[in-house]
Amino acid sequence: MSDSLLEQDRLSTADIANPTPRQARAAANREANAESATDNRIPLPAASDAERGSATANAANAPQQLFPDDELHNFRARWDQVQTSFVDEPRKAVEQADNLVASVVKRIAEQFAAERQKLEGRWDKGDDVNTEDLRQALRSYRSFFDRLLSF
Repeated sequence: MSDSLLEQDRLSTADIANPTPRQARAAANREANAESATDNRIPLPAASDAERGSATANAANAPQQLFPDDELHNFRARWDQVQTSFVDEPRKAVEQADNLVASVVKRIAEQFAAERQKLEGRWDKGDDVNTEDLRQALRSYRSFFDRLLSF
């Protein structure tokens, strides 16, 4: 895997935590354009008969996949490259690890923002957002929140 793949985002966790005004405007523009881009919603598993009926609390609270398989594979491949490079260039590997973590966090934030924007767009148009749509959105937030706090 080439360095260009690892360096494609050049974003650090510090950039996410303390964006410059230019970065904040760029993020806002990306969010505004997310609706017209491909569907970036966080995949939610279809409810099975067991979930609808007598599912246990554990089954209902199972973590949801945050990324499509191809995107997940790309992130894992990038991580493998970072980890492999540590022996020869530890400092560069740590910098690349920070860039990769920032890219993943950014991507997760974009997914949540796109989903929120779709719901708000429906509200702004006066469309009725049904309780099931809202339950699914809250479920994805809860799943992610619980995973964050479990580390």
